[in-house]
Amino acid sequence: MPGGRPRTFDADAALDRALEVFWRHGYEGAALSELTEAMGVNRPSLYAVFGNKEQLFAKVLDRYTTGPAAYAREALDLPTAREVIERLVFGAIELTAGPGTPRGCLSVANVQPCGPEAESIRQAVAALRKTSVAALRQRLQRARAEGDLPAGTDPATLANLVAAITDGIATQAANGATRSELRRIAEMALPALPIS
Repeated sequence: MPGGRPRTFDADAALDRALEVFWRHGYEGAALSELTEAMGVNRPSLYAVFGNKEQLFAKVLDRYTTGPAAYAREALDLPTAREVIERLVFGAIELTAGPGTPRGCLSVANVQPCGPEAESIRQAVAALRKTSVAALRQRLQRARAEGDLPAGTDPATLANLVAAITDGIATQAANGATRSELRRIAEMALPALPIS
C-alpha cells in the first residue's frame, strides 16, 4: 500500500522562502499565514515536512548560517587576524545591506527581547551567537600565539569588540544605512583594532 500523497513542492525552495520571511519580520513577526503563502504550502504540509513554527525557525537558522552567513565561518580560515576581521566586518555589510537580501541580520534581530512564547528562540539564537564569538576568540588566540597579534592583546575582548562592530553594522543596515555609509564606518573602526 503506497504511503500518502507525493510532496508537490520543493522543500529546499520553501525553506529559502521561509528564511526570507523570518529575516524580514523576525520570529514573532512572521505569521503562519505569511509563511505558508511564501512557501507555497498549506499548514498540514508545513507541519508534516518542517514541524511547528519553532522547528521551522530552527531549520531556517541552520540554513542561514550555512548559506548567506557562511562567510563568517569561512573567514576563520583566512591566514591573518587582519584578514579574518576584515572579512567578518565587510561580510556583515554585504549580508545586511547587500542587494537581494533583507536589511539587517536574522540572528541580531531575534536575540533581542521578545515575548515569553519566543524565549526558546531567543535562547537558541543567543547560544549560536556565543558559539560564533567563541570560535573567533579561539582563532584570535591562535593569531596571538603565532605573533600575528600583539602579545598584550586579549582575544576574548577583541572577539567581543568585533561582534559589537558587526552587530552595530546590522542594526544600522536595518535602520536604512547604505553600503557606502557602512563601509565608511568600518574603515573608521578597523584602524582602532590591534591588527597589523
